[in-house]
Amino acid sequence: MPTTSPKSQHVLVLNCGSSSLKFAIIDANTGHEIISGLAERLGAATPSIKYKFNGAKTVINLAAEQAHAEAIDTLVSLIKDHNLDEQLIAVGHRVVHGGEHFTQSVLIDEKVIAGITQAATLAPLHGHANLLGIASAQASFEGLPQIAVFDTAFHQTMNEVAYLYALPYKLYTEFGVRRYGFHGTSHFYVAGQTAKLLNQPIEKSNFISAHLGNGCSVCAIKNGKSVDTSMGLTPLEGLMMGTRSGDIDPGLFNFLTTQLDYTAQQVDNLLNQKSGLLGISELSNDCRTIEDAAVAGNKKAMLALDMFCYRLSKQIAAYMVPLQRLDAIIFTGGIGENADIIREKVISQLAFLGVDCDQQANLNARFGQEGVISSSQARSKAVVMPTNEEWVIALDAANIAKEL
Repeated sequence: MPTTSPKSQHVLVLNCGSSSLKFAIIDANTGHEIISGLAERLGAATPSIKYKFNGAKTVINLAAEQAHAEAIDTLVSLIKDHNLDEQLIAVGHRVVHGGEHFTQSVLIDEKVIAGITQAATLAPLHGHANLLGIASAQASFEGLPQIAVFDTAFHQTMNEVAYLYALPYKLYTEFGVRRYGFHGTSHFYVAGQTAKLLNQPIEKSNFISAHLGNGCSVCAIKNGKSVDTSMGLTPLEGLMMGTRSGDIDPGLFNFLTTQLDYTAQQVDNLLNQKSGLLGISELSNDCRTIEDAAVAGNKKAMLALDMFCYRLSKQIAAYMVPLQRLDAIIFTGGIGENADIIREKVISQLAFLGVDCDQQANLNARFGQEGVISSSQARSKAVVMPTNEEWVIALDAANIAKEL
């Protein structure tokens, strides 16, 4: 992880979605959250802000259809009411798509805004929301440096063999159609922390990191750098996820539109919002609900979990091609950190990689607990490592701000 000076450095971290705004003030030196919260249902009938400060949880109901700018105005008032504004040194923004423009975090200026705007065409739902959050924060925190931290940046070390699609080459050169990958800040963070846990230099570490939540991706990390990842041009490619299908036959689009009269928007909604764990289980996209139903004997829930684990295991095994040598498989994200059943299923299917599962250690590694969950005899380790994307954003923002 990057380092900062011993002096307390508080950074406001903003993660702006299409209808939500996640925020936190973090001490970049320690990762401690001074205040954190979520503004949700923005632009709808019942928007609200939920936040935690000094151990107390509070809900603020906003006026109907208030959106990002109004939510940030309320956040500014909240910060000032708690006298937290004087210690802020920067605002760090999570930006989902940086295209090929950005290989690292940057101070936001007009040129950066132009680059983010161009990349937003590749992920319009996320990109335009990120731009709204930046514009609102610039207006509200005029005196503070604003830093963009990109989900795609960590994967810019991939070789063209890994990131190109087998499409006409001019689609890449003229329109940027390629695999970019996401969850970069998470994969970067857990790789660094796992290297520390295993007491080995990150520059000599080969890991396969599985970020498993409502969105899921796997990253092959060779000598500390991303060499391949499962998400692509958009976050739809790759693994089976909460509501996303992951990899499918592209011919499905033609079948749905010509045979079943789906519109392009309906196909997009089907693949992104109605598929994955939700589509197979017909119960929920929440893994906890599906696990409970599977234990109770629900066959569709059991099928959903089996499919999820099978596809995840296949993707992990495939990444032995670029790595050749594996030090550890890392599980992170809400599912990766807490679903011991899924971890055990996946590890059992990967025994040929020299990895195994210590049942007691696997059961203990939940609710924010990191640890090695394989036995001491395992050739390759299995590790649970809680992610902390917000701390990565705060660290990058603090390091850039102190150079100004």
